[in-house]
Amino acid sequence: MSDATADPPLFYSSHIFFCNNQRAEGHPRGSCNARAAALGGVEKLRGYAREKARQLGIENIRCNGAGCLDRCELGPNLVIYPEGVWYRYETTSDIDEILETHVKNGGRVQRLLLQPDQK
Repeated sequence: MSDATADPPLFYSSHIFFCNNQRAEGHPRGSCNARAAALGGVEKLRGYAREKARQLGIENIRCNGAGCLDRCELGPNLVIYPEGVWYRYETTSDIDEILETHVKNGGRVQRLLLQPDQK
């Protein structure tokens, strides 16, 4: 067993992964990218999140696209590390709230949280 105290400091204080999986139209599970299409798609929303984080003065953050996170039916979704907290979002206002409440202030946006047993 490793000694956790020997771990190096975090490179990013928060690392947000936006699921950008895209399946064929009509797939029974859908996809996060298709569900985010009305907002311009996941890549546009990821860019929006980066810019909003800058506006909020959040530093040392990384917003990455991720392949399928396997919670397609609940999407579009994202996960924030190091906490491993999952969220569903539907609007840019949801992203604003996640950044402000979770990343900047250390809280949680209860109405958008995904629980481990949700599939």
